[in-house]
Amino acid sequence: MPKDSSIKHILIIGSGPIVIGQACEFDYSGSQAARSLREEGIIVTLINSNPATIMTDPVTADNVYLLPLEKKSIRKILTDHPDIDAVLPTMGGQTALNLAIDCDKAGIWKHHGVKMIGVDIDAIDTAENREKFKALMEKIGVGVCKGATATSFLQGKEIAQEIGFPLIIRASYTLGGAGGAFVETKEEFEKALSAGLQASPVHEVLIEQSILGWKEYELEVMRDNIGNMIVICSIENFDPMGVHTGDSITVAPAMTLPDTVYQRMRNYAITMMNSIGNFAGGCNVQFAVSPDNQEIIGIEINPRVSRSSALASKATGYPIAKVAAKLAIGYNLDELSNSITGTTSAYFEPSIDYVIVKIPRWNFDKFKGSDRRLGLSMKAVGEVMGIGRNFQEALQKACQSLEIKRNGLGADGKELRDQEKILYSLANPSWNRLFHVYDAFKLGISFRTIQDLTKIDKWFLKQIEELIHLEAEIDKYTIDTIPHEVMDMAKKKGYADRQIAHLLGCLESEVFNKRYTEMGIKRVYKLVDTCAAEFEAQTPYYYSSFGEENESIRTDKKKVVVLGSGPNRVGQGIEFDYSCVHGVLAAKECGYETIMINCNPETVSTDFDVADKLYFEPVFWEHIYEIILHEKPEGVIVQLGGQTALKLAEKLDKYGIKIIGTSYEALDLAEDRGLFSTLLKDNNVPYPEFGTIHNTDEALELCKTIGFPLLVRPSYVLGGQGMKIVINEKELEEHVVNVLKDIPNNEILLDHFLEGAIEAEADAICDGENVYIIGIMQHIEPAGIHSGDSYAVLPPYNLGDLVIRQIETYTERIALALKTHGLINIQFAIKNDKVYVIEANPRASRTVPFICKAYQEPYVNYATKVMLGEKKVSDFEFKPVKKGYAIKEPVFSFHKFPNVNKELGPEMKSTGEAIYFIDDLMDDYFLKIYSERNLYLSR
Repeated sequence: MPKDSSIKHILIIGSGPIVIGQACEFDYSGSQAARSLREEGIIVTLINSNPATIMTDPVTADNVYLLPLEKKSIRKILTDHPDIDAVLPTMGGQTALNLAIDCDKAGIWKHHGVKMIGVDIDAIDTAENREKFKALMEKIGVGVCKGATATSFLQGKEIAQEIGFPLIIRASYTLGGAGGAFVETKEEFEKALSAGLQASPVHEVLIEQSILGWKEYELEVMRDNIGNMIVICSIENFDPMGVHTGDSITVAPAMTLPDTVYQRMRNYAITMMNSIGNFAGGCNVQFAVSPDNQEIIGIEINPRVSRSSALASKATGYPIAKVAAKLAIGYNLDELSNSITGTTSAYFEPSIDYVIVKIPRWNFDKFKGSDRRLGLSMKAVGEVMGIGRNFQEALQKACQSLEIKRNGLGADGKELRDQEKILYSLANPSWNRLFHVYDAFKLGISFRTIQDLTKIDKWFLKQIEELIHLEAEIDKYTIDTIPHEVMDMAKKKGYADRQIAHLLGCLESEVFNKRYTEMGIKRVYKLVDTCAAEFEAQTPYYYSSFGEENESIRTDKKKVVVLGSGPNRVGQGIEFDYSCVHGVLAAKECGYETIMINCNPETVSTDFDVADKLYFEPVFWEHIYEIILHEKPEGVIVQLGGQTALKLAEKLDKYGIKIIGTSYEALDLAEDRGLFSTLLKDNNVPYPEFGTIHNTDEALELCKTIGFPLLVRPSYVLGGQGMKIVINEKELEEHVVNVLKDIPNNEILLDHFLEGAIEAEADAICDGENVYIIGIMQHIEPAGIHSGDSYAVLPPYNLGDLVIRQIETYTERIALALKTHGLINIQFAIKNDKVYVIEANPRASRTVPFICKAYQEPYVNYATKVMLGEKKVSDFEFKPVKKGYAIKEPVFSFHKFPNVNKELGPEMKSTGEAIYFIDDLMDDYFLKIYSERNLYLSR
């Protein structure tokens, strides 16, 4: 049927701050849904408390409410907009669904005449309520684990006694597997049962037989109002049951699924979807399959867009959220077209002729003392996706995308050689088990032992074993003797030039010249087209491989490359994706053909219709360089993609590729703690007394001059990595040793730490001659807590005119001294009304999106036009909307690491942020957080 013409105005509920278990995949879904609905002439109002996202930007919706996700906020919006007809709660993860259900129970939707679309409350209840789900599966003939629901400790113990160990505990209505656990003993069970009952908002857990080690699969399915269904793609978990899907390496399409089993699974998925309720949209169905007899068990069903929906969308090019939004307003699949081809129907199942590998990105180093074992509760903070013509190529590209100081899987001299540690890692999965599987093969541990300990499918293990054999072959040669076919094979299996150079004992540049110039082994670019090249794709969305035909045709237009920010992690989150998207949009406005390079499947920057051309590739030198050689852009924008993009500036400069905006010399000067302090001295800008050191002897000598307490800071890091306040020589020596172990040959700055100082920061746009300060923020916590972990207030709440004037003066001096073209962020410590500069970052900062939202001005758009030389600062008419105060509230995910100390210091730990507006400083919210400002300060 055609769309429901009675729906003129829709409210979309967002997912709130980024937390482990619910990240920027919902920013992507919500943004895509809003655009999809506006295409239909529908007014879109949106609520979300996250200021760092594109979703909460005026480019996304007609009305954006940056308010806490609670019933009070919903009532305000419905009072402001009495013409809202419907609410779409399926784009904001569990947070949005829970709020929509709370509003339903409170009668809010009914009172305001708002209908819920895209979801069926009964369907959600059936899917989330473990007991109902289990009963329904038994009724429709889908296998489930033997088990029962407990709502009390005593009831749980009785169920455990009846089923017997090992067991699995799943908490009802939680996100990211929170409250779940595998247990093998009575002692473990009692502790896990208590935790699960507490984690569930309804204090209910499902206790089941354990299927640890079974194979895990997901089907991403679309359903419309009349029951038409298509499978978007099958996803296979590389890791067996026992590791949360968000923490699992996943592969699409499924590699080891026999067609007969797939057909049974597909039929089950359709039966499950039909049985849980009449809803239209995307749905994720998870199954476990016995490796012994191929018995299939239904694990869960999520009748909404999910983490996997974003991955499946990017994997296939099928825009699930966009189509789901149109289904929610009444369309059926056969009435919609496929956005990628423009000619085929949305009722056409995607077919892909490549392989996708997703690898999660963890940040255990930020949570000292955390349990690094992976289990039912998700711990990853982000993810990357590699696309290749075969599994090995996709796997290597995903490993190259992670930014964990590895050049891929193996061949980089960083293997673990301790047999005992490897065997422990194989049996107890953590973030690096994939690398230890490789190490185990290299060390000669038997295939059977590796398979017995990991329960990873033999096919995947054989793929990794093959890489070891290929490396042994490459090892026989030098750069001068390696045959064409061996080099070609290595590249087709995803090996980076750096890895091949390691094996041949030469330089990366020598490998590049040998294979690219002499042998003619060059990357070609293939389209992500949803239909295995059966129909012509209209959207330029590419991945690289090695072969004959290049499908990326270069135009004669002037072009600019924007480097993305790679995987989300603590210290570099979605705020940089926001900046990249606005950079792309601004460059388009200036008449450039825009080229986006990024590898994060969760984000808006990797949506197929944001840039003129999207290369879904690792933000890794070799991949970027070949795209540049192919596209021949005017230059590359590096200052919007965080540290990921900035780290590539040196190579770009060395190879004579133009960096658009602030020069490499200025970027490097700001990162080099010693050179930067010299610049401050030359420009009469105060800074804490400092010195640079390279080893412990220099550190112990220098501390006598500067005096304790000291702030120890490595150069070239993001998110305060390796920063610590030390108060004596013993602590200083220990920390310098640790930093140099993690970051060898790094220059370390020792600052005299200004104890009890107030911290503030300023963001500005500079065109090399003029400086405009877009915002000054004052931190609530004292200096010593990383700016990303501090509550911060815009504008400052108690800095006097004298201090503000110093901040403005020093910001202008530094921006001009660095010859900044674009954005710059400067951080200050204030003591006894004297302002000291701590650091400057001539790039987009974490706070820029926050200031854009608070002052309602598109500063990244302006800054990009300045970078491109298209505008001067004086060309813009700045009209910030200044009313009251905006507070940046850091959000932490400590609940995922119950044993971790919650104290805060110079190294960042927050995973996201929210924005909160107050009219004056007597607001209860402000008074509360101000009274707690010293609560978590540590060293």
